[in-house]
Amino acid sequence: MQGFPRLRAAIFTVFLMAVAGPASAQAPHNWQLSFQPAHSPVQQGIEGLHAMVIWLMAAVTIFVAALLAYCMWRFRASANPKASRISHHTTLEVAWTVLPVLILVIIAIPSFRMIYFEDRTDAADMTIKVVGHQWYWEYDYPDQGGIKFDSYMVPTDDLKPGQLRQLEVDNRVVVPAGKNVRILTTSADVIHSFFIPSLGVQRYAIPGRTIETWVKVDQPGVYYGQCNQICGTNHSAMPIAVEAMTEQGFASWIETAKTKFAAGGDPASGERRLAAVENTRR
Repeated sequence: MQGFPRLRAAIFTVFLMAVAGPASAQAPHNWQLSFQPAHSPVQQGIEGLHAMVIWLMAAVTIFVAALLAYCMWRFRASANPKASRISHHTTLEVAWTVLPVLILVIIAIPSFRMIYFEDRTDAADMTIKVVGHQWYWEYDYPDQGGIKFDSYMVPTDDLKPGQLRQLEVDNRVVVPAGKNVRILTTSADVIHSFFIPSLGVQRYAIPGRTIETWVKVDQPGVYYGQCNQICGTNHSAMPIAVEAMTEQGFASWIETAKTKFAAGGDPASGERRLAAVENTRR
């Protein structure tokens, strides 16, 4: 079931890397009309399904418009002064029932394939647990010695040159490029949503439940997302920044993270949590 989307994704990835080169930061931009560039097999599959549905909709719209124009011309009053008394046409009634069903089947089959494809991976190279909080993200790396840290949005006044407003965070979630990463989402309070457009990641974080998805970032770069579930006053202050590194770079980051986030996390997280609470009260 996963074979065809993965083959198509592999071909697309090779083409993308040959044409575009290394990935830059993937984030929304002004007057954007379409998807961000796809950098995972899931997002490439989503874009393929979207394109198929758009072309199908266009074909149906053109056909119905042409049929309506023909009926207006062929059966106008001047050409048919005497109206027909036929009230039923078995062939037409079967056609306008069967054709929409066939169109829905054409859409449903790849849709179900895509849903199962993005649901989970059977060959995960690592696992990351994501916990939503009001209003920050907590990341846990159980396969790397239990590294755990919080990720807060960088306030506008603290942004450095080149950093994106309301998208940059103090601690990015880091993954190795080219590896299957299992993502487990849950929440400590209300419903959040872990959403990274360019990677095709969209999963709710629900209290008391653990929901699975996966991602395979095709090349190193920084990929931005946000919580897109209205979760309270500071809903807009829950950005996500995923940094994909080479395998060697990821191994080096793991060693650094074990020291930085030792003894239960980043020592500055308490100050940022207090600042977030103060912002809520304003």
